[in-house]
Amino acid sequence: MAFRSRPTTRGAAGVPAVSPRGRPGSPAAATGVPRRRTGGRIARRLRRTLLAALVTAAVVVPVSAAARPEIPAPAPAVLARLTASTLDKAYEANRANAARAARMAADHGDRTRAAADRSLTAPSRHFLSFDGRGPGRAVEVFGDLAHADRVAVLVPGSDTTLETYDRFRAGAVALHDRLGPRGAVLAWLGYETPGTVSTTVLTTDRAEDAAPLLRAFLRQLRGVVGRSAHLSLLCHSYGTVVCGRAAPGSDASDIVFFGSPGTGASSAAGLRTSARVWAGRGSADWIAHVPHTSVGLLGTSLGLGPDPVSPSFGAQVFRAGSGGHSDYFKPGSVSLANLARIVLGDTSEVTRA
Repeated sequence: MAFRSRPTTRGAAGVPAVSPRGRPGSPAAATGVPRRRTGGRIARRLRRTLLAALVTAAVVVPVSAAARPEIPAPAPAVLARLTASTLDKAYEANRANAARAARMAADHGDRTRAAADRSLTAPSRHFLSFDGRGPGRAVEVFGDLAHADRVAVLVPGSDTTLETYDRFRAGAVALHDRLGPRGAVLAWLGYETPGTVSTTVLTTDRAEDAAPLLRAFLRQLRGVVGRSAHLSLLCHSYGTVVCGRAAPGSDASDIVFFGSPGTGASSAAGLRTSARVWAGRGSADWIAHVPHTSVGLLGTSLGLGPDPVSPSFGAQVFRAGSGGHSDYFKPGSVSLANLARIVLGDTSEVTRA
């Protein structure tokens, strides 16, 4: 397709004539478009460019894990219905299952997975569930779950597996240290997380699969902690998409999004939950530069919707300090202090952004 250029209007000495819409040499004068409209077009182009870059990276960059052979592991332990009185038996059964998984991984020649599984077998580790198959799933308890009146469930983002579980666990430990004896924390690796460099991280597909599992877990948790305990969902990165999909009908009093690429919902009201909705983002978090939008492409929707810290989304926005994408549970941080206040119900002390 050929494009014709417009003739340039010249004044004296070949100097461009002054446009009624701007000064000579200004963007508005050069294009005949008001600055505000030009800025809007640039912003839209930038969003489209960034989204295209994400799609390209997800499609083109190889993911080594995709070619990794399946690691043998036993089926999860068969457990009695979880109650306060059956917790110790569940902990014991899941430790034994992790030990079997470690032996099978070692026999298979996978030392990394064997070491990761073996680390879960210490008597001090308490798991409500464990599944060593595939990338692995586990739900670990920190604190006295049977007697806690404030309970936080942490939902992780992309690339969280049994091999990378320790970094997720560190956040749960840091939060539990801030809560004190009133609180219990559960690290819920209850779904197959997407890879950071993959097409799945750009869609809600994994979240759609995970949401029913999370809602079922929260119902199961009520059988342990009782109706009076206050439950909070703390959701990081792609985990915010999982929590967004699980929000309708979920048994949580507070839902907290941080480091979010979008929740899959257009607004806090669109989550269709009676829970208080919170959002925060560290000033050095790279997720701020990801396009918070959604576009249709090849029969699917790419992108995860509006930024939950934007005023139009309607969440209660808390200060998250100067940290980056992996710093929200850093001991001594503003973000950790505010997350603990939300879980403990000290909402008047939460510092707002």
